Amino acid sequence: MRPMYDGGCRSEQDGRLQRARGVLSLGFRRRGAITCLADLRQEGCLKARFPRAHDGMQAITLNTSGGVAGGDVLRTTVHLAEGAIATVAGLAAERFYRALPGDDPANLRTDIVLDSAAALDWLPQEGILFDASALNRRLSVEMAADAHFLGVESLVFGRAAMGERVRTARIRDTIRVRRDGVLILHDAIRLPHHVDDALARPAIAAGARAVATLLLVAPDAAAALDGLRAALAPYQAGASAWNGFLLARILAPDAAVLRRAVVAGLDCLRGGRILPRVWMC
Repeated sequence: MRPMYDGGCRSEQDGRLQRARGVLSLGFRRRGAITCLADLRQEGCLKARFPRAHDGMQAITLNTSGGVAGGDVLRTTVHLAEGAIATVAGLAAERFYRALPGDDPANLRTDIVLDSAAALDWLPQEGILFDASALNRRLSVEMAADAHFLGVESLVFGRAAMGERVRTARIRDTIRVRRDGVLILHDAIRLPHHVDDALARPAIAAGARAVATLLLVAPDAAAALDGLRAALAPYQAGASAWNGFLLARILAPDAAVLRRAVVAGLDCLRGGRILPRVWMC
């Protein structure tokens, strides 16, 4: 009896492993004083749900394939029309499993477009890397000069509580931001095959096993710098701001410490607004 394939989960047919494919497209627009859903496309393993939120439009993304393996291809696009305000958060931490020999890396791409006066909080949860995983992840943001973008991207190298350690992997992780057509950030991380050795270097992670980037792009971003530095003071982190742009790096020994630091930073940058409930589970 052949195993079934539901468009997102993996199975084996005719001796060949199927790969997960997912496409998610979200569009939001302003209608009077509220933001509403303008476009939704879901294909394969990527889905979105829309819980009621007390502070504006909220979307929760999820991957029904149960994790990401080598050769998987996931594409997400988010478009906020003029004046729209939304939060897009991940349902849970994403797991990046061991890639088979000869596998292509898992390919994850997110494209975000923010029109004039739009505001988006992009809040995926941690990406947990397994030993011998292979990942090519890219976040691209195109935004108007007066738009507002708050985002976080995190990577955890093995589950410390399970005694896991990522010794080898193939990692490419890129964040690109264009404001009013001008490239203001190209942040590219490429870790060599021997990840364990690289993370031990002082100039890379100084032995940390979890890392995060917090990013705020807004006309008044610099005003949040002192508050963010105070919020992150108990942790191994640094933050800088210039020209309507704020960037913070966080290093931690494990996912639990990283989560506490990221939540402290987001609480500061979100001005006291409550994080989506999925972040508090």
